[in-house]
Amino acid sequence: MQGVLSHIARGFASTREVAASVPPTGLVVLGVGCFQLGAALAKGLFEDAGPGGTVFLRVAFAALILLVMWRPNFRGYSLREYGVAAIFGLALAAMNFAFYSSLERIPLGVAVTLEFTGPLAVAVVGSRKLLDLVWVILAAGGILLLAPLGVLGGLDLDPVGVALALLAGCFWASYIILSAKTGGIFPGGTGLALAMCIGAVALLPVGISQGGMSLLDPKVLLVGAGVALLSSAIPYSLEMEALRKLPTRVFGVLMSLEPAVAALVGFIILSEALEMRAILAIFLVTAAAVGASRFASKN
Repeated sequence: MQGVLSHIARGFASTREVAASVPPTGLVVLGVGCFQLGAALAKGLFEDAGPGGTVFLRVAFAALILLVMWRPNFRGYSLREYGVAAIFGLALAAMNFAFYSSLERIPLGVAVTLEFTGPLAVAVVGSRKLLDLVWVILAAGGILLLAPLGVLGGLDLDPVGVALALLAGCFWASYIILSAKTGGIFPGGTGLALAMCIGAVALLPVGISQGGMSLLDPKVLLVGAGVALLSSAIPYSLEMEALRKLPTRVFGVLMSLEPAVAALVGFIILSEALEMRAILAIFLVTAAAVGASRFASKN
């Protein structure tokens, strides 16, 4: 296993070299595409390992890959600093478990759209600009269009799946805040690697509960490793490279394409056709996210 992970780490070293020659906008779009492909691949594992087993494999493999890639030194930090990383890891685990649990019940494009309300809230919370109210209204309109409880007629969506996707969005918002705090304490990928390890340990009980003996199936393990690569290691690496060259506002605009890309991947890979109402909802939330990022205060 160590040899396989070392080979993967060397592969990422060469990937970063190639990435240096790719325009940063292309890196972000490629990262978004990889992430959504990983989500589609993960959904195919649910029958064997369930959402819990799948998310455990993803986070555990991602943790191993990051440990090999960064070879972090976890010593020499205060208890409070370890505590920040631990909370970050728990938020990461909860975010992914809630999201994968929602994917079991609702289409990928809808789940990502609802989850995206988390980072959108982070972008506009506390703002006193009247323009930001427009983005809130657009996003709220998109959520109402997806509401499965008879609001404005509603869609035939599982209400538990919708609630789980919105919960994942809440954890995504906390993930963004905690990621910045962790990055300010730990150098390089040390904080993320530590958080991934903590997240994997936290997900172990639910992973065993839902995945059972299938977690030892070589095919399931192989697909789980693929999910970790596509949903964690590759997009994180591409985004880190892109952020060295792109203004934060531009990066935010490009990341706002995630709901639309998710809907496209869900349609092509998972044959998840969406009603026009859902497509309009995705457009509204995407427009809100693009606007909030495009007109945010410059960093």
